[in-house]
Amino acid sequence: MAGVRPVFYVSDGTGITAETIGHSLLTQFTETQFVTDRIPFVDSVDRAREVAEKISNAAMAHGVRPVVINSCMDGDVGAALAESGALMLDVFAPFIEPLERELEETRQRRIGQAHGLVDFDTYHRRINAMNYALTHDDGQSIDYNEADLILVAVSRAGKTPTCVYLALHYGVRAANYPLTEEDLEHDRLPPRLRPYRNKLFGLTIDPVRLQQIRQERRPNSRYAQLETCKREVAAAEMMFRAERIPTLSTTNTSIEEISSKVLTTLEIHREMF
Repeated sequence: MAGVRPVFYVSDGTGITAETIGHSLLTQFTETQFVTDRIPFVDSVDRAREVAEKISNAAMAHGVRPVVINSCMDGDVGAALAESGALMLDVFAPFIEPLERELEETRQRRIGQAHGLVDFDTYHRRINAMNYALTHDDGQSIDYNEADLILVAVSRAGKTPTCVYLALHYGVRAANYPLTEEDLEHDRLPPRLRPYRNKLFGLTIDPVRLQQIRQERRPNSRYAQLETCKREVAAAEMMFRAERIPTLSTTNTSIEEISSKVLTTLEIHREMF
């Protein structure tokens, strides 16, 4: 098992582009635990040097070289970031030269143009949906009146990344509710969810896979024991069946597939951005 690797998404804009691409890349590596930090609006060399120092400190704290996924357009800013000694991954670099050749045009290094092809209202809907997902993550807020949907599952079954994906790519206000041990003592919905039955979608997962995920988060804890995972998953699935909540297993299903299934099942029609 590899160690913990710090990853920074750095951008001269909001950082959504870098984070989205970076997340897709990191999910391909399952033996490394990543700790991530999104740093937006790095639009000057001075600011880049401040960020480079933060990245260098992370290298010392973790004893390993950080990874920087960078969408800053200014070359001087990128060079200042590289002073951190991190592995620098420019999200645009692999595509620029082939496009310049094909279009017979040299790119213009303009900060903040990543959103120029997106309708202004659509872009803000996506940002608002993202804020909503973060505010309503893991039951932090339980005012679901404005939610488009609510994902319900035991802890670590894939609720949060799915909500974030739905927000970023569809502008959907997705909340998630973690089923607690108290909730699972009954085969009925928790009272706070009952008024929103038509917004609910259940996620389940193979208990062995759940145990592996929890073991990485809290090694050798009761929370991560296989018996705990089996009991919680069985109770959640019983609840979903009793309440006729649509359900999908996340065990071997990508976030893209989960999101598509949720939107189709709940009849939420939203074009992907």
